[in-house]
Amino acid sequence: MSRTSEAATAIVRCPWTGTDPLYVAYHDEEWGVPKANSRALFEKLVLEGFQSGLSWITILRKRENFRRAFDGFDAEKIARYGEKDVARLMADPGIVRNRLKVEATIENARAFVKFSEKQSFASFLWSFLPDGPIVNYRNGLDQVPASTELSVRISKALKKEGFRFVGPTTVYAFMQSVGMVNDHLVSCHRHAACAELQRKFNPPRS
Repeated sequence: MSRTSEAATAIVRCPWTGTDPLYVAYHDEEWGVPKANSRALFEKLVLEGFQSGLSWITILRKRENFRRAFDGFDAEKIARYGEKDVARLMADPGIVRNRLKVEATIENARAFVKFSEKQSFASFLWSFLPDGPIVNYRNGLDQVPASTELSVRISKALKKEGFRFVGPTTVYAFMQSVGMVNDHLVSCHRHAACAELQRKFNPPRS
């Protein structure tokens, strides 16, 4: 195959992906795929909070360590963490050892458990999108906002329920990753695929 033919058939991805195999797999298999599982959404929100001030690839490389350290992101278990657990986590080199974020994760788990007594976390989040996922048609990264009016509203609602490290920018990154919005560039091979998944997605409503 000529170089011209290879270039013509090359897979086009969002430019932020780079060439790291882990990042490429995340982009191709997870980012922008709508999620309806409350535990999975809780995990993603926590990890986005840990990402604040860091690069996502840093968190992605440590994700399995986070899952091990935080009991698979079982909110009920995390909600019962005490000072010994905080000390254990702060001594764990496999995760991001930021005390404020560790303590916020425990508080978020408690907020999640309390909230779940009246409504599922998934249905709460998706209630902000009564018409389902938002499919955007962006041509360049300069068109992708850091936050939106909707992420501001969700951020305020989460904070009201007791969640921390859920500012509008963190929430928008979360929305992109869990398929609440489709911010793959239109030139990216995943834009159409995720748009189809989002079209077929039935958001949880209870």
